[in-house]
Amino acid sequence: MKTSACIAIVDDEAAQRELLSTALRSAGYATQLCANGQEALESAGRSNLMLLDVRMPGMSGMEVLARVKEAHPALPVILLTAFIDVRDAVAAIKAGALDYLEKPVDIDELVAAVDDALGQTGNPVPGGSALKVPAYIIAESGAMKSVLEQAARVADSNVTVLVLGESGVGKEVVARFVHDSSKRRAAPMTCVDCGALPENLVESELFGHEKGAYTGADSQRKGQFETANGGTIFLDEIGELPLQVQPKFLRVLETGCFRRIGGGREFCTDVRLVAATNRDLGEEVRQGRFREDLFYRLNVFPLKIPPLRERPDDILPLADFILKDRKFRLAPATVRLLRMYDWPGNVRELRNAMERAAILANGALILPSDLPPQLRTPSSPPRSGSVLVGDMDEIQRRAILEALAKTNGNKTQAAALLSISRRNLIYKLRDYGM
Repeated sequence: MKTSACIAIVDDEAAQRELLSTALRSAGYATQLCANGQEALESAGRSNLMLLDVRMPGMSGMEVLARVKEAHPALPVILLTAFIDVRDAVAAIKAGALDYLEKPVDIDELVAAVDDALGQTGNPVPGGSALKVPAYIIAESGAMKSVLEQAARVADSNVTVLVLGESGVGKEVVARFVHDSSKRRAAPMTCVDCGALPENLVESELFGHEKGAYTGADSQRKGQFETANGGTIFLDEIGELPLQVQPKFLRVLETGCFRRIGGGREFCTDVRLVAATNRDLGEEVRQGRFREDLFYRLNVFPLKIPPLRERPDDILPLADFILKDRKFRLAPATVRLLRMYDWPGNVRELRNAMERAAILANGALILPSDLPPQLRTPSSPPRSGSVLVGDMDEIQRRAILEALAKTNGNKTQAAALLSISRRNLIYKLRDYGM
């Protein structure tokens, strides 16, 4: 460990305690886990800093803060809450809190806040070692490296990971990276595409059925939660999960137990869930198509993969990776077209374009004429072109992307380049959906 500092983590949710502990231990800190206010008071004297949830049953975070500051006035306390309120924030700072962070916690922001409080320099990835990217992942851009660093931090916990992003950005690849970086890597990773399953078969696919459970159930069948025991289950397009199946799915997440369709026996499974969606689940909740309690249970550790148009440094390496086994080269004019195009279909569209070009190419050189028509006559302006002077949001967004690229995704260094605070940069990233 880089430091002997010990962080007390106080939260009534076990998953949150484990997530924060994994991140801080990866950054080199020791941790103490406290499930309630009383345990927090007992640990305060043995801690160098306390992370304190505001809303807990029994003794609230604000009550704990007051009592901790009375007994240990020099102990730094950082409050965590899913319900940001300006009045609460002001009251917390007046009561002696050092900082006030919003859930779901941005891990980089959390580690930076702890480092700042204790005068430490954080490590970017677990154990302080360089991020090891497997051969099946291409990540040259700072934005994508930042995603992988967060994935590596959470991998060894059992916390549910929700991978977000547009269709075709590579959500399953990131899910595979989480599994391969975890302690479950020797066990299988089971993949289920919720969007590809007929609605009446989803429950059987996930939980299995007994013989005779319904018409056509001629034999007993184990579901994916049962066969994935000990490993990872990846549920793609989780936003497509039928509403009537969601209560049973929520129970599996909370208890690890389920029943096959038509059966009375309860089975328990030990799986790590990674889910993915290109939908806005918050909006799905507001429209009544997704359960709110399930959304919060899934949204413990969101990983947002930026679209390919926001990580242009990945375009050519990805194209080369797709073509490498066929030993093709890209003509300079082809390179320019690839970089100019906005790639609305993301990596999937790039793969299709390169495979098409490989078929049409005469020889080893891929020319512009080998590319799909929409790439040869792009409707969007070149990526390197200037933006409208009046479009300040776009100017700021591009400046942030450039700063993150120059610093390999390091938000603290990027904020310094932009001459803004790290907290301000975090807020801007959220505002722009980045």
